[in-house]
Amino acid sequence: MTDIKHIDQIDALLPQTQCGECGYPGCRPYAQAIAAGQTTIELCAPGGLDTLYALAKLTDQTAEPYVAKVTQNTRPPTIACIRESECIGCTKCIQACPVDAIIGAAKQMHVILEAECTGCRLCIEPCPVDCIDLVEIARSQFKPATAKQRFEQRQTRLTQQQQQRWQQHQQALRQQTNTHHSRQQRQDYIQQAIARVKAKRHTQQRKDHE
Repeated sequence: MTDIKHIDQIDALLPQTQCGECGYPGCRPYAQAIAAGQTTIELCAPGGLDTLYALAKLTDQTAEPYVAKVTQNTRPPTIACIRESECIGCTKCIQACPVDAIIGAAKQMHVILEAECTGCRLCIEPCPVDCIDLVEIARSQFKPATAKQRFEQRQTRLTQQQQQRWQQHQQALRQQTNTHHSRQQRQDYIQQAIARVKAKRHTQQRKDHE
C-alpha cells in the first residue's frame, strides 16, 4: 500500500497547474504514480528543473539522466487571456478550466481571473474561435498553494453537483414507480369492481331461473 504521506510530499513539490501534460489527470494522480513507482519524475513541463531536482531528492533518485529532456520541454509560467471582442460566449473554456478561473455565461463575454489562472492551457483547445492567448509571467507570480486550493474547491463542487443529480434521478425514479403503482392500483380496483358486479349479476340471474 502506497504511503499517503509520501504522496502528499510529492504532490506538494508539483506546480499544481493541473495541466495533464505529464499524462495524468492532475498533479495528485501524477504524485500517486510516482509514489507507486509507476512512472518517472521528469514529466512535469511547468515544473522544470526545480521540480525535477526536488522530486529526485525526495524519492532518492538521480536527476541527471532527465536534465536534458526537462530543459528542452520546460515552459515558463503563463496565464491565459481572452480577446474579449472575439469571444462568442460558448462556455467551453469555463467547463475546461480546472480551477474555475473563468467567469461568464452562455452567449456573454467571458473573462479570465488572472490571479487565479494556472496557465494550464486546457481552455485553448476547446475554444471554437481561437480567442485565447497565453501571456508569460514571472515564476514568482504563480502561487501553487492557491492553485491547489481552487482545484480542490472545484472538485468538491463538481462532486456535490454529481451527487445532487444522482439524488434527483433517484427521486424521479421513485416518483415514476409510485405513479406506476398508483395507476396499477386504480386498474386493479376497477377490475375488482367489475368482477363484483358480474358476480352479483350472475347470482341474481341464477336466482331468477330458480
